[in-house]
This record gives sequence, structure tokens and C-alpha cells, in this order.
Amino acid sequence: MDESRLLSQLPKVDVLLAREDVSALIKVYGRGLVVDAVRDALDESRTVIMSAHYNAERDDGLGAELRAAISPDEIVVCASRLLYARTRRSLCRVINATGIIVHTNLGRSLLAESAAEAVFEVARSYSTLEYDVENAERGSRYAHVEKLLCQLTGAEAAMVVNNNAAAVLLGLAGLARGKEAIVSRGELVEIGGSFRIPDIMAESGAKMVEVGATNKTHLKDYEGALNDNTGVMLKVHTSNYRVVGFTEDVSLEELVDLGAHNAVPVMVDEGSGVLLDIPLPCFAHEPCIFNMIRTGVSLVTFSGDKLLGGPQVGILAGRHHIISSLKKHPLTRALRLDKMTLAALEVTLRLYLNPDRACQEIPTLRMLSMTEAEVADRARRLAIAIEDAAPGAYSPAVMGDVSRAGGGALPMADIPTTVVALTPAVGSVNGLEKALRLGKPHVIARIRERRLILDPRTLSSEEEEREVVSALRRIAAT
Repeated sequence: MDESRLLSQLPKVDVLLAREDVSALIKVYGRGLVVDAVRDALDESRTVIMSAHYNAERDDGLGAELRAAISPDEIVVCASRLLYARTRRSLCRVINATGIIVHTNLGRSLLAESAAEAVFEVARSYSTLEYDVENAERGSRYAHVEKLLCQLTGAEAAMVVNNNAAAVLLGLAGLARGKEAIVSRGELVEIGGSFRIPDIMAESGAKMVEVGATNKTHLKDYEGALNDNTGVMLKVHTSNYRVVGFTEDVSLEELVDLGAHNAVPVMVDEGSGVLLDIPLPCFAHEPCIFNMIRTGVSLVTFSGDKLLGGPQVGILAGRHHIISSLKKHPLTRALRLDKMTLAALEVTLRLYLNPDRACQEIPTLRMLSMTEAEVADRARRLAIAIEDAAPGAYSPAVMGDVSRAGGGALPMADIPTTVVALTPAVGSVNGLEKALRLGKPHVIARIRERRLILDPRTLSSEEEEREVVSALRRIAAT
């Protein structure tokens, strides 16, 4: 059939809009979105017709394709698909079966149930964000968490901003803008998203002064760099890598003592946010914030959404006069938290007042402290449920593996775990991974040695285990 004749048979936009099924779409999505979708669906049909014209003699299957291209029913179906794709949420829930606990791509730490409930409450209601109900006057948003942070860290004062990179930026800007900031070469780290400590220092207005070598820095290196224009000595905890072998660095105690003798503040970017001295092997190289504050350090910055297990925030804790000055800094307003994040942080910090309760209710701590026996029991239960739901489809095997903390934390910590390994009887393991990933809900797993790996350590509940089983049953049935 001639191309021009096919194009002329396409229905007009106004004719399609007059259809009853399209009117129903307009009630749901609004006229503007539906008109755009109908026009785009017609454009897709024109593309099919134009491409089919040149290949009609070589492809016998194009007849049905062309009939669909000019069918009003099929065009409306196409428009419906476009509307659904354009209006559905892109930020949505996934099930994390990877074994990576603080998974940056999947939103890092999960909130405790009580913290999530607090977010919902302040999101749907007016709140005491900056209102003192006792004195009927304006309050401070920092008041909701500052006393808690001081109690948990031992600091004289504390404040919060929107992430730890912002906390480092604010701390350096307040202490060393227009001055020199001394830092060891071995601590010039790059964090997620290619953000580097030197770049943050430059943006703060501080002049970076590197001392020592990549693997060794001595106290005399800092002493030699001190001068009248020194604003701060910065120590960065290498939370996302380790330098091992022929190494040496300066302890925080030594640096604080040097700073005290020369009236130079010492700032530490701890990063990971370990509030509790948890007796777990994976925490062996992670400094506790409380112990760092006890050294007399001037300022410590750390994250709320890594090992602390709360929302994404950057926390600054330290000397009262420094925090007071930072609260008045022009950057502070640009970096401040919203009410929902503060609500989640406050509840998370209150859980830390009872360490045992924190380890049970904060998902990150619960997953990290889960015993090998507990994970193995969950893996066996999951494997049995998968085989019962889809007999012979996956040959589930229980085997040992390693979980990871993730989030740029605990780089040397292999966390022993037990996983369920699946080998699909039909199709490829890559196809199975994709089917799980694109399903509802999305199940994110990993592949190792041509088998799909499900780590129950990061399945947050028995309900999620059942959802994984249901997803695998659906895939097997299709």
C-alpha cells in the first residue's frame, strides 16, 4: 500500500479525543497530558508507516504491524501506555537482596519505624519546627536535636546541615576561610560522586597545605607547616579505603595537643557516624564519635545516613564557641534541614539513648549485628519457600558468602553471611535478574558465578521474604 495512503488513514487528534475511552483518560490525567500522549502515539504510528514503506517487500510480518499502526484502538492503547509511564513515580520502593546494607544507590540507611512515623506526622501537620510552645515565641530548629547530640557525643554544642560534605564545607569556611588548612596527603580522599576533599576545601575559601607522604605522616610535618596564617588542622577518617603496609599517621590525641599548644583548632571529618562503641569485628577500625570528642578536638563532622542509621544529614559537634559561630555563618541557611529530616533524626537519636533498643530498632544496626546463625536460618527458610512456590524452577542452594556495609564505610570488613543461590531451569541468570529488577516491587539482587544471589541480611522483614518468593513464582509461571 502506498505510504501517503496509509498516512492519510491515521485518525485525527480531535476524532480520538471524542472517543469514550479517551474521555475517561482525560478525567484521570487531564486534557493537556492526554492531548500530548495522543499526538505522540500518532507520531509513533507515522514512524512505523515510514519505516515499513522501505521494507515491505522484505518482511512478510509488516502487514499486521501496519494495520496496528493505523488502528484507532491501538493508537489509544499506545497513548495509555505513554500516560502511565509519564505519570508514575520514579522514586519508589525496592527490595534490597544484595547484602549491601548501606546501599548508596538504593537510598542508604532505612529509617526505624518510629522515625518513619515521625516523618509522616510532621509532613501532614503543622509542627514545632521553629516555635517554642512553652514561651509562645520563635524557637530554633536545632533545639530538637542539639541536646541529644551533646548527650550522645559529649560535645559542648552541635548543629546539623543537609549532608556531611556540607558539614565539612561549613566547618572549613567558618574556621579557615582566607587562611591555611593543614591536612595529611594520605587523607585527601574522594567520596561518592567524585567529590574530593581538596575540592571542598577550595570551595570553603581555605588554602590547602598538604603535609607528609601518601603512606606516612609524622607530627613534625604538621609542626613544620604551622604559621600565623594557619586556620585549622584537618584530619580525615579514611572511611572508604585503607592504606596498609609501610604506614604511619599522627594520632588525634597528638594533633589535639599540638593544636592546643599553638592555639590552632583541630577539625576531624569522621564521616561514617559511629555513635555507639559496638563490639562487632566489622567496627574494629571505626572510631566512636564520643571517644573522639573526649580527646578535646575542636570540631567533628559525620553523617547521619551511614552507620548512624538515620536520615541524610551532616552533623557538626564540638566546642560551643565554634558551633555558635557556625550557626550564624551565611552558608548555614543554604545548608539547613527541612522538618521531615529533623523529625527522623530526632527519633533516631532518641533510640540511641538505649543502646540495646537502638540495635534492635534501627535497621542498619540490626543488619550489621545479625549473627551468622540468624542469617543462615533465614536463608534456609527462604530457599525452602522458593522451592515450594516454584518446584524445579530455580534449584535454590544455601551457601556462605560475604555482606558489605556499603555507603563508603567499613572498607576492610567482610561480614560473613549465608545466601540463597538460584540457577534458573529456563532462561538465563541475567534474564532472571532483569525480570526481578523490573517487577513490582522491584527486587534488586546480584549475580555471582552464573547464579543469582539473594542475601537475606538486607531483606528488612519476613514480609519482604514473602514478596521475593511471590515474584519468583510469577516469573516461573510466565
